[in-house]
Amino acid sequence: MPSPLHLSLVGDYRADAVAHQAIPLAIERASRRLNLIVETNWIATDHLEQTDLTRSDAVWVVPGSPYRNDNGVFETLRWARESGKPFLGSCGGFQYAVIEYARNVLGWHDARHAETDTGGRMVIAPLSCSLVEQRGKVRFEAGSRIALAYGTLESDEGYHCNFGVNPEFSDALGDNTLRITARDDAGDVRGVELPDHPFYVATLFQSERAALQEKDSPLVIAWMQAALAQR
Repeated sequence: MPSPLHLSLVGDYRADAVAHQAIPLAIERASRRLNLIVETNWIATDHLEQTDLTRSDAVWVVPGSPYRNDNGVFETLRWARESGKPFLGSCGGFQYAVIEYARNVLGWHDARHAETDTGGRMVIAPLSCSLVEQRGKVRFEAGSRIALAYGTLESDEGYHCNFGVNPEFSDALGDNTLRITARDDAGDVRGVELPDHPFYVATLFQSERAALQEKDSPLVIAWMQAALAQR
């Protein structure tokens, strides 16, 4: 029997968070679809320094910002990006992934998150309209990892957030190795990926919520497939 796929979920678990209720269901559905045995380790951010993530097959930075240990989350994101570890980020995971990239790849050391910071470049800023418990259409770039996972160029997705990419910085963010591959109807950024990485995808929307409607999450399946392929 093959050994289980080891999945690390980085975030501070809250039983009342809808996404946190959905994530185990989404992983369970994906494991059945792929006929895999998985072991899931939910890692509180204040325990990251005591956790050896190198033993994981894949990492997901889950919703729930601000995290109890923001610096630990940024270090985890940098490690996943630089090491080639299959990575998925949703909601807060997306926001922090964008900031980590801006700081450490673009050299924007003053990149900040408006939820927790003052001053500097507010790369993550308040949304013009709250997306707390909202749904909306998302359009995917043809040929992107997100589009290939979904097998379509658009989807209706759920959110729980008040912050997103500041439009003032979106073009500059997407001009380097990071690609903006998902946008809403207004053109605002809803998903990014690194094409030269084995799997590095982050979305403001919470694809895991599909499991609450008894549907598969294409991104969770693709993330686990990438982990399996790498192993």
